[in-house]
Amino acid sequence: PFFFNDTATTEIYTLSLHDALPIYRVEIVMEDIKIEILPNLYLKEDGTFDLEKALQMSGKIAGLCYAKTSFHDILEEDKDKTLRRIENTLHNGHHSVYDHIWISFYIKNIPKILAMVLNNEKQYTTSEKSLRYTPIDDSLDVSVEEKKAYYKWLEIMKDKIGTKYGEVFSKTKIKTLAQENARSFISVFMPTQMVYSTTLRQINNLCSFMQNYYVISNKDDSFEGKLATSMGAMMKEFQKLNVLDDRLMGNDKNRNLSLFGSNLGDKKNYFGDLYEVTYDGTYAELAQAQRHRTLDYQMERKKDKSYFVPPIIESDPALATEWLTDMMKISNLNVTPIGEMITIRESGSYQNFILKCKERLCSNAQLEIMLQTRKTLLEYMDALKESNPVLYEDIKKYSHGARCSFPDYVCPADCKFKEGKTLVRKI
Repeated sequence: PFFFNDTATTEIYTLSLHDALPIYRVEIVMEDIKIEILPNLYLKEDGTFDLEKALQMSGKIAGLCYAKTSFHDILEEDKDKTLRRIENTLHNGHHSVYDHIWISFYIKNIPKILAMVLNNEKQYTTSEKSLRYTPIDDSLDVSVEEKKAYYKWLEIMKDKIGTKYGEVFSKTKIKTLAQENARSFISVFMPTQMVYSTTLRQINNLCSFMQNYYVISNKDDSFEGKLATSMGAMMKEFQKLNVLDDRLMGNDKNRNLSLFGSNLGDKKNYFGDLYEVTYDGTYAELAQAQRHRTLDYQMERKKDKSYFVPPIIESDPALATEWLTDMMKISNLNVTPIGEMITIRESGSYQNFILKCKERLCSNAQLEIMLQTRKTLLEYMDALKESNPVLYEDIKKYSHGARCSFPDYVCPADCKFKEGKTLVRKI
């Protein structure tokens, strides 16, 4: 048996090699766990990053793995010793120590698609302005035609939602849903703002990946050309802030931005303990899906353009035609609307897909991603029926409706919305 006394620093083990042998009691003295916050302020008075100071701290941290004494002794070591270690780690590719330095950036006027590029890379935290909760206004650099379509469909959506669900939704909820759908007409290059936090190493990685994209992108293609230009402007800003170091941007493994895939439509779906699935969705849906950071996503633009039509509009043929007509008008202005369909490849583990279901199979989730998550769930379940009976029995528990029907999920606030719980809502 094992005993632990949390008021003391000893563990007592009772050991016996055989029932016929004596019992021995051994006391092992353990020191209390202690945690200190390391210096993490690397901002100069002029607002630029103190790269030298950050590199020195990382260099000291790199010495811990083979230190004969404590980390406090390394903090006081000769500066030349630290500098040699910095040079060694930077040149031999052992860059993980530079992940200890986190930096938070407030980024203004970043195109939505470039924010999505950043949000597809791992090891980050982001908070971004949402068009679900904030309307298009004169402060945003958006064309007159986009604004006209946005406000036209904002009013139509409010009327349609109010007529069908006015007894269920509040006026604020109706407005929020109308804004969420009207944004479909706005360019995916619409400027937004975000607070983006990542590590010193990762921001250098990202800039090296963007550098690659800038070189190989087709500047004659409107989408790629605009995105490459935006990446170039972003890299200049990071350079001004003194967060880039050529040695951290080496990219010896020739990695590229993870968001962009090719021939995704030719890839087969697979469902097991791991899964991969390809489907069509809008940029808006992909941006929502990226919040599931345990899953991986890639996208590819479609040669034949198509657009998502909200079911509440699609149920009215005349309005559906008008929606598509307005979408094509915006598209013909050399604009890529957020509501344009793209090919999306999603992959991850079964457990993390179920976590996605616990987030997206809900009446409060964006409708498009709710519908696709439900579709993927049913495909997953059907594939497991023959290939993996154990997982099949498990996934059936999540196939009866919204997440509030799951046996291992407790809803914090009952929506009391029947169509939402049965996943047949129109908005």
